[in-house]
Amino acid sequence: MHHCLPLQLLEGRHEPLGAHPRDGGVNFAVFSEHAQRIELCVFDGSGVRELKRYALHGPGDGVFHGFLPEVGPGLVYGYRAHGPYQPEDGHRFNPHKLLLDPYAREIVGAFRWLPEHHGYELGHPEGPRSFDTRDNAVQALKARVAEPQGGPSARLGAPRHAASDVVLYEVHVKGFSKAHPGIPAELRGTYAALAHPAAMAHFKALGVTTLSLLPVHYAIDEPHLADKGLTNYWGYNTLGFFCPNPRWATQPDDPAAVTREFRDMVATLHANGLEVVLDVVYNHTPEGNEFGPTLSFRGLDNRSWYRLVPDDRSRNENLTGCGNTLNVAHPRVTQFVLDSLRYWVQEMGVDGFRFDLAPVLGRTHHGFDPHAAFFTALRQDPVLAQVHLIAEPWDAGHDGYQVGRFPGRFLEWNDKFRDAVRGYWLGRDGGAGVSRGEFARRFTASSDLFHHAQRPPMASVNFITVHDGFTLNDVVSYARKHNHANGEDNRDGRDGELCASFGEEGPTCDAQVRDTRERVRRAMLATLMLAQGTPMLNAGDELANSQHGNNNAYCQDNPTGWLGWDSADASLAAFVGELAALRREEPLLHHQRWFSPPPGGPGDASITWLTPVGSEMHVHDWHEPGCLAFACRLRAHDPRVPSLLLLFNPDAAPQPFTLPPGAWRLRLDSSGSLPQNHATAATGHLTAPARSVLLLRMT
Repeated sequence: MHHCLPLQLLEGRHEPLGAHPRDGGVNFAVFSEHAQRIELCVFDGSGVRELKRYALHGPGDGVFHGFLPEVGPGLVYGYRAHGPYQPEDGHRFNPHKLLLDPYAREIVGAFRWLPEHHGYELGHPEGPRSFDTRDNAVQALKARVAEPQGGPSARLGAPRHAASDVVLYEVHVKGFSKAHPGIPAELRGTYAALAHPAAMAHFKALGVTTLSLLPVHYAIDEPHLADKGLTNYWGYNTLGFFCPNPRWATQPDDPAAVTREFRDMVATLHANGLEVVLDVVYNHTPEGNEFGPTLSFRGLDNRSWYRLVPDDRSRNENLTGCGNTLNVAHPRVTQFVLDSLRYWVQEMGVDGFRFDLAPVLGRTHHGFDPHAAFFTALRQDPVLAQVHLIAEPWDAGHDGYQVGRFPGRFLEWNDKFRDAVRGYWLGRDGGAGVSRGEFARRFTASSDLFHHAQRPPMASVNFITVHDGFTLNDVVSYARKHNHANGEDNRDGRDGELCASFGEEGPTCDAQVRDTRERVRRAMLATLMLAQGTPMLNAGDELANSQHGNNNAYCQDNPTGWLGWDSADASLAAFVGELAALRREEPLLHHQRWFSPPPGGPGDASITWLTPVGSEMHVHDWHEPGCLAFACRLRAHDPRVPSLLLLFNPDAAPQPFTLPPGAWRLRLDSSGSLPQNHATAATGHLTAPARSVLLLRMT
């Protein structure tokens, strides 16, 4: 290749950013507001030998650019940025460090933590204010020019589920299938496995509509994990925001094959009526704090890419708990995030995003702002206006808890639902009883948080468990966390997580304890799937999957972190499928509007809360101590839509209920004690089994 490299780099276009084949060559464009000069470094196909350096043209409007004729896809390259090394002013330019293109669509090389990846001398008395002159090019990750995506649009044939129909399934690409006996061994743990007929059959039987994939962007492991021989299994440490993670591919050493496999997976899921949402991490990078390495963004323009401490720009602001914080308030960083999102929609076919630590994206100099420039641009973008937007509405900074404050179409993870549902069903066993009022508020989509600015009930993403924390099985099997395998002396992970062992820590042969756990688990799943809002199921909870009490399995790329198909509870999975079917069949269980008092207009519905003796709940009833069982009646103003009655009994003893007048038929008993379709018209009474949710339909 080096014999035919052009002698000089021609002037290029300043857009699009990244490396793109055109007109018989490749156009390069990279942003830096403060660099004095940027060089394009071309390597041989292995990425080991640097063949030639070219000075990019510019800058123009903060963009350095160049056109290299007579080259094309497969070219391996990196950048070197020249400029001031003045950490006290936020500048960390060091041309001895080869930098990865932030827009790289293919990444080659195997990253290892080495001292020479740092822009300063490790162990130097001046620390990160010192300057390191070792060249890291041989060991550095490089970008490879990708083939333009040809063929039909990746969005062709994508389903589009109405917001009120969405049932999310949060799942790890590898963890789902790595131990799945129905998937060929050579596919397990890969994108291809997620599109296998055995996986598809499971998703359809569960009744989920939308897979929410844990991060699939190109990520690297933190140094403290590498030192222990562990990996960042969850992948919340993105370096390549335009690249699928090769770890989850059948051909991990071929970046083009990784991209094809990801696109094929999305297309197959679409063909089966399933949407794909990506968990994306635009809040920090693996470059860490000021003691971290110089891999890409820091070397290209530290002061623009990152938020720096105002009175000491040598230090990074850490609003993420990960050392640094991307400065999304900068127009070019906003552009970068939007370009990345658009790429995953248009080229890779995905249907939406769950934004990790999303308040970071709306932080200005004055704190979180729902009208920040990024949110405004996101909502106005014609491509991104079509996809799901989901926020994790908290970060690690001051005033970081922003549940209910995200704008427009955003759905938001609602941890208040989680805590209320756990507290209600675990009760005294979990050490934190929850009142009927709090439970009712969360069951009806948390109007105190979301009923404003035209936001619908679906804005509340309801969940009981997610990847971070106990599995549902462990919520009812452990009274404390057991994270010793993570190598941090059980200090990591959330302390005080709402959970209960019901008398014995971990697995037990005690029939009574097992029965109690099963009832509570099913009652919580029924609450999740029948509540107003958008339900999100944590993959494996339908199988009674356990992580053996580990509530922070981020580094457990082993059977602890994988779904345990060999011990799967098939009856529990069938129960979840039954709940999803009920939710689909009954309009009042996924109502698009907030419940309103009668009389209402067309499309409206009302809710009435009832005591176990059948009277309407009054203020003193909501606060009556020690009494937790109650009921609610859902009634549409359209007489063609049948009314529903939900009975909740979290107590350890059965609870008699007096039913409203009319003929009611039992559609669900979460405990499995009563016969389905049991008619109650004759008596007007029904006894709810211990720790159960019952659903009745008026006939």
